[in-house]
Amino acid sequence: MRNSIVRMAAMLLSMGPALAQADAVLDWNKVALDAIVASKQPAPQTTRSMAIVHAAIFDAVNSIEGRYAAYRQTAKPPAGTSVASAAAGAAHGALTALFPDQKESLDRALAAAVSAPATDSGVRFGETVGADMVASRAGDGAVPQGPYRPLAMAGRYIPTAIPAFSPWAHATPFAMDRPDQFRPGPPPALASAQWAADFNEIKSLGGKNSAARTAEQTETGQFWAVTGAPAYNLVLRDLAGRGSRDEIRNARLFALAYLAAADSLIAVFDAKYFYEFWRPITAIRNGDIDGNDATVEDLNWTPLIDTPLHPEYPCAHCINAAAVGAVLESEFGKGAIEPFAMTSPTAPGVTHHWTRISDFVAEVSNARVWSGVHYRTSTRIGEQMGREIGELAVARLMRPVR
Repeated sequence: MRNSIVRMAAMLLSMGPALAQADAVLDWNKVALDAIVASKQPAPQTTRSMAIVHAAIFDAVNSIEGRYAAYRQTAKPPAGTSVASAAAGAAHGALTALFPDQKESLDRALAAAVSAPATDSGVRFGETVGADMVASRAGDGAVPQGPYRPLAMAGRYIPTAIPAFSPWAHATPFAMDRPDQFRPGPPPALASAQWAADFNEIKSLGGKNSAARTAEQTETGQFWAVTGAPAYNLVLRDLAGRGSRDEIRNARLFALAYLAAADSLIAVFDAKYFYEFWRPITAIRNGDIDGNDATVEDLNWTPLIDTPLHPEYPCAHCINAAAVGAVLESEFGKGAIEPFAMTSPTAPGVTHHWTRISDFVAEVSNARVWSGVHYRTSTRIGEQMGREIGELAVARLMRPVR
C-alpha cells in the first residue's frame, strides 16, 4: 500500500515543471500531494488530508467573490486579495498544520508562489482558513487503528495482525449525517446461488496463477493496486486542466471530490466492520465449510495482489471511485467526453484512457475482482454507495449562490 504511494510520488516529482499550471489550485494540488506522499500516511488518511487541504483552498478563494456557499469559512478576505494569495495561504496553512516537519519545504513552495508572503494580507487570511480547517477535524476519529477485538476461540491461534482503520467506522463525516447513513444490507448468504457465483468468479479470475484471466485483465488489476489520494488525483487534474475553467470552479471540484471520497471511506469502514465478511483468500481456502455444495476449497489459492488488512464487504476502491465519479459527472456530464487518462504507478508505463466517467468507475470495480480481493457483489454495492455519497456531497455542499 505505502510502496505504491511512494512510487506515485517519484513519478510526480520526475515530471517536474511539466505539472506547472497557470492555476493556483492545480499548483497547490501538486504541492499537497507531494507533501502527503512524503508523509507516508496510510492510504485512507491521504484522502482525508487532501479533503482538508482542498476544502481550505476552496473556502479561501471562494470568499473573494462568494460565488458558492462556503464549506466552513464565512469571513471576508482583506480588500484586494488575489486568488493566488488566498489559495497559497490556505494550502500552506493547512499543510504546515498537518505536517509541521515539512515546514521548510512548504515555506519554499509558498515563497515561489507569492513574491512577499510575509506581508501579503491575502496569504495571512488564507493561512488562518487553512489552520482553522485542520483544527476543525481534530479528534474526528479518523485514525489508522484503535480498540479492536479479534474474533477468536480461547487458546486457539489466529494470525496476529490487527485489522486497519476500524476507528473510521465511527469517524465524523464531512458531508454525511453519520457513518452508517448509507450502510447496505448484508453480503450474500453463504448458501445462496449469488455467493457461489461470486466465489467461483473470483476463484477463477482473481488468483495469482489464474489461467482464465486475460493479459488485459491482469494489467487492469495491477493498474488499480494504487491506493489513497494518488489513485484519482491525476484523473481530477486531467479534467480540471481543460477548457476555460477558472480557479474557483477548480477549487470547488477538487474539494467536492475529496470530501465525497473521504466520506465514502467512513461509510465503507462502517459497513466493513459491521459485517466483517471474509476475504477471498480466506473463503476459498475454506470452501468446504460454507455450507454451499457449489463451492470447492483450494488450500493453495492466493490473489493477484496483496489482500488489504481489513474486512471485505463492501469494496473501498469501488466506493471511492464512484463517489469521485458522481462529482465529476455533476461537472462534466454522464455522456461521452474528450478522452481523459491516467498513468498508474503500480503498472509502470501503463496509461489508461476513458471517454465516459462511468467507464472509469466500472474499470476500478472490475480490477478488484480480477486482482482477487473483492467479490462481484461487493463491487456493485460499493459503486452504489459511492454514487449516492457523491451525489449527496454535490447536493449539500458548496452550492452556487443565486
